[in-house]
Order: sequence, then C-alpha cells, then structure tokens
Amino acid sequence: MVYIPPPPTTRSSYAEAYNNILTAHRRSPLTSASSVIMLVAPDVDAICAARMLADLFKEDDVIYRVIPVSGISELEKVRDELMGYQELHSLILINMGGILDLPSEEWFGDFQLKTTVHVIDSTRPQNLSSLFGGGPNGERIIVWDDGGVEKLTEEKKAWEALAFEPEPDSDEEESDYDSPEEEEEEEEEGTDYEETGVRGKRRSIGEGERTGIKRRRDENRPRRMTRDERDEYLARLEKHYMAGTWHGQSSSGVIYVLATALERVDNNLLWLAILGLTWQYTTARISRDVYDQYHSIYYDEVFRLNPPPPEGEKALKSLNPDDESIRTTEELRFMLYRHWNLYDAMLHSSYVAGKMGIWREKGRKKLTGLLAKMGFSVSQTQQPFPHMDRELKRDLVHKLNDGAREYGLVELSYPSFMRCFGYRTQPLSAADAVEGVSALLDVAGGLRMEIEVEGARNGGEWFGGGRLWEAPGNGSKWKRNEDRENIPPGGGGPGSAVKSKQSNEQESEVLPQTEVPWWVRNFWTAYDALTDIGPLSHSLKLAMSLHRSIIARGTSIIDKQDIRTMRNHRVVVMQQGPDLALFAHPGVLSRLALWLVDALRDKLPGTNVSTRTKRKSLPFVVACLNETSHSYVVVGVMAALDFGDIRKNEFGLAFLDAKEKCNARTRHSSFDTSVLEINESDLKMFMETLCEGPDGY
Repeated sequence: MVYIPPPPTTRSSYAEAYNNILTAHRRSPLTSASSVIMLVAPDVDAICAARMLADLFKEDDVIYRVIPVSGISELEKVRDELMGYQELHSLILINMGGILDLPSEEWFGDFQLKTTVHVIDSTRPQNLSSLFGGGPNGERIIVWDDGGVEKLTEEKKAWEALAFEPEPDSDEEESDYDSPEEEEEEEEEGTDYEETGVRGKRRSIGEGERTGIKRRRDENRPRRMTRDERDEYLARLEKHYMAGTWHGQSSSGVIYVLATALERVDNNLLWLAILGLTWQYTTARISRDVYDQYHSIYYDEVFRLNPPPPEGEKALKSLNPDDESIRTTEELRFMLYRHWNLYDAMLHSSYVAGKMGIWREKGRKKLTGLLAKMGFSVSQTQQPFPHMDRELKRDLVHKLNDGAREYGLVELSYPSFMRCFGYRTQPLSAADAVEGVSALLDVAGGLRMEIEVEGARNGGEWFGGGRLWEAPGNGSKWKRNEDRENIPPGGGGPGSAVKSKQSNEQESEVLPQTEVPWWVRNFWTAYDALTDIGPLSHSLKLAMSLHRSIIARGTSIIDKQDIRTMRNHRVVVMQQGPDLALFAHPGVLSRLALWLVDALRDKLPGTNVSTRTKRKSLPFVVACLNETSHSYVVVGVMAALDFGDIRKNEFGLAFLDAKEKCNARTRHSSFDTSVLEINESDLKMFMETLCEGPDGY
C-alpha cells in the first residue's frame, strides 16, 4: 500500500509519515534547504496547508523550501530541475499530482531511491497507480488519503488484475494453455492401449491419470483472466477516471489532522484549516452537506481552544489588545458586508443576484424595496457598515429573516467563524479573509486595478474617484536574484551580505535583472498575508474592486444576451472590452462563470452534459481573449439545479476529447483540468467539436 488513511487506524498514518520526514532530515549528511521541498499550487487551500506545514517544520528545526507551481507544464520544468538535487529526500506536493501517474518514469520513477514523494491533494479522482502501485523502485509515492480510498475496493481489484494478471489468450479455449505437440508427446508417453473389437479400436487405460497430471500443472500456473473479465475491469477503471472531477477533504484539513495526531494544534493552525474549508465551500467545490460535516468538527475545536465568547454587542469586538480568539458566527451571503455598505454588499452577492435579477432595473428596485421594508433608508444603506446605527446592525439578521422570504431569499446565512486581531482591526470573518487572499492570488500584481478611496463616495475626497492598487511592500524586492526559501542558520551573515552585494554588482554589469512572474509575486503576497492582518485588511478593498468588475461584466453579458445555447451547454465568448486583461486570469474568469451560474440558476432549464449521468445540471463554458498571447482562456463549470448542491465537473474530459478530435493547439496553465488555454485561431473549431462530441458533451 502506498496511501495512508487518516487516524485513528491500525496502519501507518499521517504522524508516522511526518516523523519519517524528520528522521530522514536528521540523518541526512547533506542537510540543506533543498532536502525538504514543498511544491504548492496557487490556491487558498494549498497556501494555507503549506503555511501550516511550514509552522510545524519550524518547530522541529527542519530546513525547508517552498516552490509555487502554477500548472502541469511548470511542474514538468520543476521536476527536471529537482532531478539534479542530490540532497533531496522529501518532496511534498500540495494540491497537485493526485491524478498523475507519479511512479512512472515520466514523473518521479527515475528519482533517487532515498527520495520520497508525499501527495496531499484534495482533487478527485486519484491515480490508482499512485495509490496501489509502488513502482519499480518501491513504495516511494505516499498519498495522504482522507478515508476515501478504503471505498475503492472494486477499483483496486480491477487495477491489480490488469496490472499483474496475464492477458487473455486468443486461442485459450482451443489450446487450454497446451500446444498440440505437447499433447501428442504426453499421449504417446503416458498412455497404454489395447485392441478391442473387430475393427481394432484402441482404448486409453491411462486417461484418468493423465487428467490429474494436467490439472496439477494448471494449478501451478498463474490464472489467466477471461475476455469478459478484462472488459469488466476496463469498464470499472473507465468509470473511475471518466466520472468527472470533484473534491475531497481540504489539504489544510489534512494538515490539521496531522497536527492533532501530533498534539500540537493551536488557534493559528485551526484558523488556516477553517480558511481552507471556507474556500472550498464558497468556490462550489464541496456541497453544503459536506461543509456542515467538517464545520461541526471545527466548531468543537473552536470551543476547545478558545474561552467562552462574550454575549451581546461584545461578541463583535475584541476584548483586549491581545485577543486573537476564534468565535462562531452566522455568515450572511452578502459580499464583504462588514467592510462595505449594505446595499453594495447585497448587490454584489451572487445569491441575491439570482433570486432578484439585479442585472435588471426591476431587480434593483426589488432590492431597494426589501431594504425599505426592513426599515433602512437609502442613506443608511449607503453608509459603511461599521458606521451604521448599532440597533440596525444588531437586528439585521432578524429583520432579514422576516422580510426576505417574500423575495425567495430563504438561505441567506450559513454557520461560519470569525477571528479577533486585538485592537488592530475589527474581527475578520473566514469568508472575508478568503475573499481577500483570493484577490491577492488573482490580481495583486500583473495588471492595474483601481480601488475606491475611503470617503470618496458621493463626491467626497476631491469629487470622488479612486486610486490604483499597490500591494504592500511591492517593489524592487521582486527580482530574480532574491529567492524565497528558508535559509540555513548562519547562512547569511554580514560578511556574506557584503560579498553578495559585490557579486550582484558585478553580475548586473553582465546580466540584466529580470522580474519574477506576476503569479509568483501574487503567491508570496497572499502567503505572507495569511499571518499578517495589515496586508490582509488592505486586500479587502482589492476584493471589492474585483467584484465590481465581475458584476459589471456579468450584467453586461446577460443584458446584451451574449450567452449562446449550444447542444448541451451554454457558451460565452468575450472578445472586446476594457477589462479583457482582468478576465484573462483563470481565477477571475472562473469567478465570473460561477456568478453567471448562480445568477441564472432559477432562470434556465437543466441539461445533461454527457450520457454518463442522468442528473441534470447547468453547464457553462466561458472564454476570454488574451490579447497579449493571442489565445483564449476557457473555463468550464458545472452547477446543480439546487443551491448548495454540487455536480462533478466533466468538462476536463470534454476538453481533452475535443482537443484530440480537432487537433487544436492548447495547453493547461493550471492544475484544474476544466481550465484550458487555446490558440486564438483554433477557438471556433474547438467549440464546434466540443458541441458535437461523441459522448454527448
């Protein structure tokens, strides 16, 4: 077995795998920052898990290195580079590699025998070769499972049969594994005959003995599967891989289970695990039922690690300058409403948009009418939420529950958490923190974003307006010659700094400094913001500006009827507009696709994307032109007809099938198989092929 289940278990589990990393690190004579390497995908859950694991490593004095990896092509480059690291003994893949055949020579099969690859990936399905096959060099691929592998008994049986049992023979029924020459020799040697009757027919008197010899010989040979069995096994594996993608337990949740097994949990690790779970739920990766299941676990952890929360208005404030406690709360489905004004927070909510149709004037009037029924004036709803009357804020949830049902808003809240940060800022909810970190990952750098200035609304601050966003501390430090890794103690003293400065001056005369890619800068900005409330609070303005752009573009798409209905899915292609550079980012384009799905969920009929499932869904394909690279970024999303439910995303398979049929020039720029980058001239042909796929895509 090369997977480890979560504790408690009788088999080796997370704690043993972690201790093996520590043991290998302490025994290694070539200990350096390249001995333990984490490859991290650029998403909120992955960076939370990496931060948690980094904290555990620091406590154990383990020197490590974190390398962000954007997609499959980037992983191939990093893999080739790591082949030359002689001191590497532990490689940890976070939110990547689960679907890849990692034991093969194409990936990590050729690595040194001492190198162990740990896979912590929430994406499903997982590659069966990584789960059940150790590869030619032993069990060096270790998958940290969340308990789902134990249910793959039929898949395991089918994989093992196809991997180890002999293939069926074309003439197995005729030969019965024996050649005619062998049968003739046995007949002559082991059979005596006697003449019977007038015609002299011969009768075999050793038939029973010969049959017994043959049976014993067959028992010693490996059993050869039949053709029917082979077809059944192949169908089982095809069903496993072709059912679409979905998600299991978050990677940050897996690391929190590890910390629990090590008895080293604290509020910092718990908060990061909560952020990973919240990100999965708010991005429609898990259903409401799965979210409630994990929420109940973290709910108990919050009351175990924190003092009883205060009652009344004090529950929304920090009790002292050092208060960093985590509290439970009911989170409204309004976008960043604690840091915005109430009207804009509701206007930019995908749930409210779908129920009221806010892209129409009639829908916006409904929203104003709802606020009026609740007793809020227009001026009050335009005020920043912290400046609203105390009574209105205190009674907000109660008034919403009374008046919102008339408009179909029946699921306005869900259970969540918030954390205090002393007197530095007001308590921050998990959903707001996730929005801020996601905005940093997507648009902290790489393009120009304008954010609203505090007090600039309604002509204030020199007649209103905004200013360009700039990440805190973003500047000359993002040069190629500065590597973000954990440096060994004593590795950078004052003397070495002088030498490095002199060498850098010499190198700069020969080689010009090159900028680090924008997505790497965004990764480290978000990574640092996880444990620094200053940049995290600053990012909320960026998240608001991002959602304004998403709502404006989504409203324009619906108003102009830019949604084309294809055979079994709907398509939106964006080819012009001032914000094309923004939506050419896969993360932002995915948000727009999810907003369109939520907004139109109650307006459009469901369809079946493929013949593999009978459950209807709302499939959307959204493409945006990247004018710089002359290509299109294409995102495919699946949504259930009921809010809070989840469908497996089958677009990864549909994209692959269409690409092979039309030979389109494509590449995967991320680990999400439903995100594709395609050449500009091939888009039309690709879309037509996608519509008429043989499997009913």
